[in-house]
Amino acid sequence: MRYLWAAACLPLGAAVGTCTVLLHDYWWGMVLGLAATAATLVALPGGWGRVPFGAAWSVVVVVLSLSRPEGDFLVSADVAGYLLLLGVPVVLVAGLVGVRGRATGPDHSGAGPGVSDGGRPSVS
Repeated sequence: MRYLWAAACLPLGAAVGTCTVLLHDYWWGMVLGLAATAATLVALPGGWGRVPFGAAWSVVVVVLSLSRPEGDFLVSADVAGYLLLLGVPVVLVAGLVGVRGRATGPDHSGAGPGVSDGGRPSVS
């Protein structure tokens, strides 16, 4: 099931990244694209659900920002373009946040180190 979820998040990230690149020259397009990216990252479950989305979004933005052999480009060297490119590492890090599960105590109660079963600090 996890692989199916990851496979579904790849085209979703590619689509949101493509729309963000195509609309980033308009102020409302930049706000809409970054808000859609952030909302999707928040809505996706933690763990490995966000990684394919963030990776696909970042790859699409980087590939579409490269100039073509004809000299065309989609991402210009202005404030909007640099803001979009600044979003690439932010989205990658946001996609990787929460991949590792929370560490639990030795009794696997989730209480953490230094806390006994009663919720009081343990004396060691």
